[in-house]
Formats: sequence, structure tokens, C-alpha cells
Amino acid sequence: MRVTAETILLVEDEPEVRTLAREFLEEHGYRVLEAPSGSAALDLVERETGLIHLLVTDVVMPHMSGPELASRVMALRPSLKVLYVSGLTGKTVVCEGAVIPGAVVLHKPFTAEDLARKVREVLERPG
Repeated sequence: MRVTAETILLVEDEPEVRTLAREFLEEHGYRVLEAPSGSAALDLVERETGLIHLLVTDVVMPHMSGPELASRVMALRPSLKVLYVSGLTGKTVVCEGAVIPGAVVLHKPFTAEDLARKVREVLERPG
């Protein structure tokens, strides 16, 4: 297990995927705040007093898409970094405008190692 002080906000509407992702992230030493929806995530962000380093969000969710959520959370937390998770193929995600071109997307299904690698990649990106 890697020891880290970084906090991740995990937003995924599928309970099984959210549980596995949370467990993967906690095994790598991250503090994880989890939410089943965009509105629940916004509530968490408003209540959380500490720094949130990364938003890991599904792209397609009911009521609020991952990109919409990211935009709203980043308005509150400008230093937040974002990792999108999607079952759609990369070209489909960008072509349909679901994610901003250049955004980092992790495709489902993924392994614990895939998730850990992408999370580190995004956290270590400048700016």
C-alpha cells in the first residue's frame, strides 16, 4: 500500500463499480469521498473543509453528466484535477462532446492497477 495524503472525490452511479473503485483507491492509500450522483457530490464538496485533489467521475450519469459535474465542482475548487471514467470508447466520448478534448479518460472495465496508474498520472500533471 502506498501512503498518501491525497483526497479523491469518486462519483459513480453504479454501486458495484463505485465500491470496487473506492476499495482500489483506499488500497493505494488515498482518502476517498464517494457519491452516487452529481448532486450528492456537490453536497459533499460544499461540506468538505479539506482539500480535494482529484475528482474521479463517470462520464454518463443520470441527471448530471460527469463533465457538467466537473465544471460545477471546479467553480468551487479551481485547483481540482479531473479523471473521467467511461464505458464508451475514446472517440465516441469526445465526438459526442461528453468530455472536453484532451481530458484524461479511463475506460471501463479497468483493473486496480489501471486506476492507480491513471490517478497518479493526473495528480502529477502540472497545473
